[in-house]
Amino acid sequence: MRKVLRWSVYTLGLILFSFGISLTIRVQHLGIHPWDVLNVAFHNMIGLSIGSWAIIISILLIVVSWILDKRYIKLGTFLNAIFIGVFVDLFLWLDVLPMANYTWTDVIVIISGIVFMGFGGGMYNAAGVGSGPRDGFMLSIAQKLNAPIRRVRIITETSVLVIGFFLGGPVFLFTIIFTFIQSPIFQFSYIKLTELIAYTESRYLSGDDMRGSL
Repeated sequence: MRKVLRWSVYTLGLILFSFGISLTIRVQHLGIHPWDVLNVAFHNMIGLSIGSWAIIISILLIVVSWILDKRYIKLGTFLNAIFIGVFVDLFLWLDVLPMANYTWTDVIVIISGIVFMGFGGGMYNAAGVGSGPRDGFMLSIAQKLNAPIRRVRIITETSVLVIGFFLGGPVFLFTIIFTFIQSPIFQFSYIKLTELIAYTESRYLSGDDMRGSL
């Protein structure tokens, strides 16, 4: 039951995170997350779906992380790389999300997307079944260079943003605002859900290990 709980939280987190990405892509003229700027830029230049580029880039990051430090690579890391791309393409393909109309309502849509991304990201990380490919990549770089994680994240995402911008990706005001909205929501949901999972396991699932050993 512990595994069922954690994998359920993880899966729901991936779905919410992907839904949030899809919402922001719908109103990309306002600016999107640096990694998504890169995905959209490759999509516009070369073809393939946005989700396909998310998968390709995630797999490349996993390979680098695997070389640098295998500790950050778990089953959930591989599933994250695949399913976020799949879910993003699915949500965009269903064509049920609001379209950009270049009014103040687009701001509501993108803020909603950022909130979903923050909460979903905190959720799937709280499940403890594997860091996301980007998180694992930045953690492995920080470990290898013995550098602060915050600094590595800033340098990495800034570099990705610059590359995406020069490739023609959608960079605007909300690309900068993203961090200020998403990060606090991510931290809050991660902490609270980690505590909730631990409480649920100790309160309701503590007998699972004993039954399994009989």
